[in-house]
Amino acid sequence: MNHNASLSAPLRRARTIVLLCLAILAAASAAFVVRRPLMMSAPRCAAGRWHGCFDTFNGVVLMTLVALPLAVLVAWALAFRRRAAGVTRAWRKSLAEVGMIHGTVPFLWLTMMPGGEADTVPARVSLIPLRDLVTMGLLGIVGNLLVFASLGFFAPMRFAALASLPRILALGAGSSTLVETAQYVLRLDRVSSVDDVLVNATGAVLAGLASRRWWRTTAQPPSDRARPAPAPAG
Repeated sequence: MNHNASLSAPLRRARTIVLLCLAILAAASAAFVVRRPLMMSAPRCAAGRWHGCFDTFNGVVLMTLVALPLAVLVAWALAFRRRAAGVTRAWRKSLAEVGMIHGTVPFLWLTMMPGGEADTVPARVSLIPLRDLVTMGLLGIVGNLLVFASLGFFAPMRFAALASLPRILALGAGSSTLVETAQYVLRLDRVSSVDDVLVNATGAVLAGLASRRWWRTTAQPPSDRARPAPAPAG
């Protein structure tokens, strides 16, 4: 009996729990730092009012943090069901699915939020690379890096077909292009910029690099897979 192999499953489970706790702690710390502006939107969000909650940055961030325990519960339920069915890497797959959705949808909501002159000003496009980058500012660059960071982090962990940096880059760039196209078509009083695509795709790749330790093992075939017996010599 391989003693190391028998310990591998509990160690992986413990590592997953530790990472999950660290993620929750990081979210709680971030919420504590920005608690005052978030609390300004709390009354309207609690009342279900659209204006002042779902159409503001603070409101969307607040609802994202409030929904975090529910996302953890959904991930746990999916993992429990998969483990009962004998699915391998149940926790990894479940966390990846929930993480992709919970970490991406709020940013998409913010990017598709219409400006003050939506439907009245003509759609604007900026196709010269790096021209808008210098005007974004640090906050704008960080925000654009985070738009598809969760997708780049979790997608290769869930789907082995995406477990390579070029494919993560293509996924981030393609998703960002769809968003910029939608902003242009819907005339949301936003500038559809090629620099947004570049920064969004870069954020996805950087996040993919951060999770590479886990998605590389997903892409590799299991070592204990049965090998075909050699053909008998003629």
